[in-house]
Amino acid sequence: MAASASPALARYASIVIDVESGRVLYARNADTRKHPASLTKMMTLYMLFEAMEKGKANLKTRLPVSARATGQPPTKLGLRQGDSIAVEDAIKALVTRSANDVAVVVAEFLGGSEVNFASMMTKRAHGLGMTNTTFRNASGLPNAAQLSTARDMATLAIALRRDYPQRYHFFGITSFQWAGKTIRSHNHVLRKYEGADGLKTGYINASGFNVATSARRNGRNLVGVVFGGKTSGWRDRHMMTLLDNGFQTASMMAALPSPGRKPDAASERLLASIAENPTDALPPDDPDDIVRIMPAGKPASGATAATSGTAVTTATAALTVPMATQAISTWGVQVGAFSAFTSASEQAARAARMLQGAAPESHAAVTPLEGESGMIYRARVLGLTSESDARAACNRLRSIDTKCVVVPPDNIDVALIRVTAPAAMR
Repeated sequence: MAASASPALARYASIVIDVESGRVLYARNADTRKHPASLTKMMTLYMLFEAMEKGKANLKTRLPVSARATGQPPTKLGLRQGDSIAVEDAIKALVTRSANDVAVVVAEFLGGSEVNFASMMTKRAHGLGMTNTTFRNASGLPNAAQLSTARDMATLAIALRRDYPQRYHFFGITSFQWAGKTIRSHNHVLRKYEGADGLKTGYINASGFNVATSARRNGRNLVGVVFGGKTSGWRDRHMMTLLDNGFQTASMMAALPSPGRKPDAASERLLASIAENPTDALPPDDPDDIVRIMPAGKPASGATAATSGTAVTTATAALTVPMATQAISTWGVQVGAFSAFTSASEQAARAARMLQGAAPESHAAVTPLEGESGMIYRARVLGLTSESDARAACNRLRSIDTKCVVVPPDNIDVALIRVTAPAAMR
């Protein structure tokens, strides 16, 4: 599907990161600058937490409300000029209500003006490593120059817990009391997803539906960011699917063996090429279309670690990564080398689908190798019977703009990814 086919798809970006290892488990358009919308308020809160750490405010400090603050468009708390709001209530209002009037109140208290505060935000964000981010306001309301990336927002989400663990719990609240009313959070992922512990949603027309989520399961912490959801429900389901896949992928990657050798020259060339020419795919129209990585020990029906089988005919394939490894004994082709396991698995599955008619015995595989800067995951299609078959497969893939090199039989240990069609398709 072409990027121009849908404005919603053009706004899409996502990333999932294993916080402890720093490993990127999934990324799509993660470094493309897009509108953060109310995810901006995470940075506003970071600045407020930093000021509190320096003794410039505490939870009971009263923040004055200006006419400019009261004039902000919804969503807002409905503050009146001359009122004041306690820092604790301001924090809760930003997290749950995503209150634009409160964002300006905080900005003016800390920066004198929102314009000056936005400059402070940008400078501090760059100091955190968010080098692709520019803030023009404290709320995330529409501004053509207010831009960030999924990776930068994930960096911010991680920094909030790391730098202010004593304040992080505020991102997990789902409601608070204000003026005799219960203000409820827009963040439904917090209520629906097991292990979710916080962060923020956002929406403006230019951005689509955004969300940043932190979740913990079995001692592992993942942070995910989605930009450009088509609806709030789609965004929430998509985030939960990405996190599910992320936890499964992280567990399997932790168990993968490290062959202890450097990547071959072809892998290094491909990795460099991919870095220069990103091949990020567009998101599926529905989260159920996402290729799922299934837990070890629960393969899809008919999926084994054997080197024969049929390629998938739809995008709803299940991928199984056995914990055991085996040697490659057939010819194959390599279609990319990635720093993220999920990216490699999806590229391998995509290539296998492209070859299903010409090479029905082929199947997708990922071969992990320890490189100088960490693990490299090579996307391959194996099960080809001869060098001529492998060269023909590469020629076919190149004809549809997929980079490819021939891989001869060798003794490299691999974690096979079996690709099988759903039962209804067989």
